[in-house]
Amino acid sequence: MMTKQPTPQPGILDIEPYVAGRATAAPGVKIHKLSANETPLGPSPRAREAFIAAGKSLELYPEGSALPLRSAIAARYGLNPDRIVCGAGSDELLHLLAQAYLGEGDEAIITEHGFLVYPIVTKAAGATPVIVKEKNLRADVDAILAAVTPRTKIVFLANPNNPTGSYLPVDEVKRLQAGLRPDILFIVDAAYSEYVQRNDYESGIELVATSQNVVMTRTFSKIHGLAALRLGWMYAPAHVVDVINRTRGPFNVSIPAMEAGIAAIGDIRHFEAARAHNDKWLDWLTSEISKLGLTVSPSVANFLIIEFPREPGKTAKDADAFLMQRGLILRQIASYGLPDHLRLTVGSEEANRLVVAALAEFMGGKR
Repeated sequence: MMTKQPTPQPGILDIEPYVAGRATAAPGVKIHKLSANETPLGPSPRAREAFIAAGKSLELYPEGSALPLRSAIAARYGLNPDRIVCGAGSDELLHLLAQAYLGEGDEAIITEHGFLVYPIVTKAAGATPVIVKEKNLRADVDAILAAVTPRTKIVFLANPNNPTGSYLPVDEVKRLQAGLRPDILFIVDAAYSEYVQRNDYESGIELVATSQNVVMTRTFSKIHGLAALRLGWMYAPAHVVDVINRTRGPFNVSIPAMEAGIAAIGDIRHFEAARAHNDKWLDWLTSEISKLGLTVSPSVANFLIIEFPREPGKTAKDADAFLMQRGLILRQIASYGLPDHLRLTVGSEEANRLVVAALAEFMGGKR
């Protein structure tokens, strides 16, 4: 006789769980974790100090709306703190947005190689993810607009995109928003925006300020180095802020995370050092790996993707196993529809040089 049990909502069991970047390699080998887009410089020393100091008051609830952190973010970017919501990473905010604006029968548009969290939050809300082809590993505005139906309620755009490192110029982002119905929520995920140094890029702040259907999400996990604390924020129209504040947990940002975030966003010198390190080594890695006969896709973030041949013994899977034996952990991205590629996070000088040397050996020429 079959025992009855609680049944989850439709679509939940169709979700493929998100798999984080690996952190282990061959036993006894020094590990260089280059699989999770973490900053090699770590967080600001001021953020570490603020986090430790916050440990003196662990018995207290945090301020329920994260007002001290929202005020610090607003001061840094010239925003209205009332238009900001903070969360346990931008992932939580993406979940909250999907739960609030998607339901059974709705659709959310996601680009072909977009962040894997988007289909997860879409299915968790009972809606259907619509995957739109990219062009040359970049979001295709015309293809996105052509995929819109009466059921479309959200369009997700990672800009820059993870894992490809590509981006849409501001004029293209504006063209996309202008082509959407006003009742479609346009979510611009700008998790890697701080690394971009292109004149034709804008993180989404301007578009949120001038529209009623655009939300920008950001994170403290990348350039600020606070991934362990799970801290993110979004900037949105007042009506969206009102909706999310009705559904989020009242104490969803801890005091240690809040204090570390305030210190991190105020340490401009550390921020600039992290960006300068990335600028130098992203260019170096792109150049040196390309010299090995491997294809490196242009990136504006703190990572790049490397395409490997399909020749037996030289595939991405073969390269990954070879690098793992040397303690160099990259990210397989077959789950993003890129089985012939590995994603490499810009690391320390030591790690970057080791990766290039190991790839040279793998490709047949010691370096």
